[in-house]
Amino acid sequence: MSEKVKSSTITPDKDVPPKDESAKREKLVGYFELLQHNSNFRWLWSGQVVSLLGDWFNIIASAILIRSLTDSALALGVLFTIRMLAPFLISPLAGICADRFNRKHLLIITDIIRGILLIGYLFVRDENDIWLLYLLAALLFGVSGFFSPARSAILPDITSPRELGTANALSATSWSVMLALGAAIGGLTAGLLGVYTAFVIDGLTFLISAVLLWQIRLPKRSESQVELPTRAKFVTFRYMFQHPDIFFLTLHKAAIALLLSSGFQVVQVEIAKTVFVVGKDGAISLGLMFCMGGVGSGIGPIIARYWTGDRDRPLRQSISLGYLIGSVGLAITAPLVSLTIVVFGGFVRSIGGGIAWVFSTQLLLQRAPNEIRGRIFGTEFALFTLMGGIATAIVGAMIDLFGVMYVLWGMTTLPLIPAILWWLWQARFTRKAQKQ
Repeated sequence: MSEKVKSSTITPDKDVPPKDESAKREKLVGYFELLQHNSNFRWLWSGQVVSLLGDWFNIIASAILIRSLTDSALALGVLFTIRMLAPFLISPLAGICADRFNRKHLLIITDIIRGILLIGYLFVRDENDIWLLYLLAALLFGVSGFFSPARSAILPDITSPRELGTANALSATSWSVMLALGAAIGGLTAGLLGVYTAFVIDGLTFLISAVLLWQIRLPKRSESQVELPTRAKFVTFRYMFQHPDIFFLTLHKAAIALLLSSGFQVVQVEIAKTVFVVGKDGAISLGLMFCMGGVGSGIGPIIARYWTGDRDRPLRQSISLGYLIGSVGLAITAPLVSLTIVVFGGFVRSIGGGIAWVFSTQLLLQRAPNEIRGRIFGTEFALFTLMGGIATAIVGAMIDLFGVMYVLWGMTTLPLIPAILWWLWQARFTRKAQKQ
C-alpha cells in the first residue's frame, strides 16, 4: 500500500453482488472454533463481553435515576438524546482516527477514559445535579464515539475472510446476550442495591476491558495506519456516492435507531415507571424488558444465519424481513395488555431489529475497502447516533403530550418504510447484476 491514500488507490467493490457465491457456501466457521483458534479475536470478544455488561448497568441506572429525580418523560428523552448526539458530533473525526492510528491502542485509551468518567456519576444526588448527569453522559458517549468505529474496523484485521461472518455474528450475539444479562442484573442491582452501585460496576468493567484488549497482537499491516492527507477526509463521501450500495448499507442502523429501537427505549422506561411497576421505580420490570430485548436481538440473527450463511443475496433479503418482524413486535406491544405481552412484543421487535442490524454490518464488512473502512463505520455510527437522538427527543415529548399507548400505536407502521425502500433498491440492484 502506498504511503498516501488517494481516491484512485482505493479498490472499490462494484455495486453488484458477487456472481460466484460458491465459496460462501462452504461450511461456516463455528463460534467455539473461532474462539479456540483465533486468540486475537478471543481477547477482543472478551473485552467486549465485560464492557457491555457494565454498559447495560449504566443504561438502566441512568434511566431510573433521572426518572426518580425529575418524574419527566421529556427529561428522560433529553438524556437519551444526549447519549446519541454526543458520539454523532465526534464520529467523523473518530472514523479518521480509526484509519490513521493504531486501532488497538484507540480501543484501550477510550476504555480507560470511560472508566474514569464513571466516578462523576456518584456525585449526582438531586434534581439540581441533573446538569452534571447530562454533562457526564455527553462526555462518556462522546468518547464511546471513538470506540465503536475502531472496533468495527479492527474486526477484519484480526480475522480471515472465512472467519469474518462468524466473528460479526458472534459479536452481535454477545451484544444481545450481555444486554439480556446486563439489563436483568443491572435492574436487580439498581432495584436492590441502588443506582450508584451499578455505576461503580460499570466503571470497573471498562478498566477490565482495557486489560483484556491489551493482549491483542495486530498483524504488521495493521500495527500502524497510513498517513492520510487532508483531502483524504473527503474520500469517504466521494466513494459512498460513487457506490450507492455502500451508502444505503450505512443508512440501515440510522433507520433502525429512528424507527425501531431508540424511541422504544424511552417507551420501555415509561412503561416500567408508570404502567407495570415492579421493583423500586420499576427497575426490575425495566430490566426484564431490556433483558428479553437482548435475547431476541441475539436469537434472530443466529437463526436467520442458518439460512443466509455469508451469502450476499439472502443477507439482503433478510434485512427487509427484519423490519417487518420489528413492526409486528411493536403492534403486539402497543395495547399494553399485560407485562408478559409487553415483554413478548419487545422480544419479537428485537428479533427483527437484530437481523437488520447484524446483516447490514456483515455486508459492509465484506464490501468496505480497508483504506477507508474506519471512516465508513464512523459515518454509519454518526448517522445512527443522530437519528437515535432525534427519535428519543421526539418520543419523550410525544409521551408527555399523548401518553405511551398512543405513541406506541404510531410507531407500529414506521419500520415498513425502510423495508419497502430497501426492497425497491434490491430490485434495481439485482437487475444491474444481471446486466453485468
